[in-house]
Amino acid sequence: MPFDRPAHSVSSAPVAAFDFDGTLSVGDSLQDFARYSLGRAGWLWAALRTVPALLAWRLGWGSRQQAKQVFLRACWGGQDGAALQALGERYARERLPQLLRPEMLELVQQHRALGHRLVLVSASPVFYLRPWALQAGFDAVLATEPDLQGRFTAHLHTPNCWGPQKVERLAEWLQTEAVALAYAYGDSRGDREMLACAQHPWLRGSGQPLPPLS
Repeated sequence: MPFDRPAHSVSSAPVAAFDFDGTLSVGDSLQDFARYSLGRAGWLWAALRTVPALLAWRLGWGSRQQAKQVFLRACWGGQDGAALQALGERYARERLPQLLRPEMLELVQQHRALGHRLVLVSASPVFYLRPWALQAGFDAVLATEPDLQGRFTAHLHTPNCWGPQKVERLAEWLQTEAVALAYAYGDSRGDREMLACAQHPWLRGSGQPLPPLS
């Protein structure tokens, strides 16, 4: 069950939004989860089956979301959704911590100590991000939500949480049309719209120092 608390049910403290892959982590967690759950051979076979969808997206004949759904289906299509959820929870305990950047974990703790509201905003699936974020102290996880009822089909309850969709999900959680964040952290083009909503945006690789917290 989701643990996310609606923003209006907590204090009006500053909001700090974090991307996950490449920002809090050292790489792509979805690919790592695929290798963890399928083994290297299974992951490579799923990746090969996704190549046509990736080419279609790059050529403008498909979308990023469609390519992701093809990959999800190639990896776990037909598996029991509850079993996949349990696998995600195990990955969150056993493997995901190894991908995290220590300095960013320290930053998360600094935000918590100041009483800021923490929200994780990611295109990766909730079934392993949410268990990790719960123990890390985040107030909400806004991420891509595959349907895990029954057999896994790669159907998504919510659109791929990337680019403009990140702001739409934040607006829904904050219950406002104009998203205003105190802090936002990202590392790629998919975070641009979210960073534009923050008083203190930070983009990994830009050369800018982490913002001072208050």
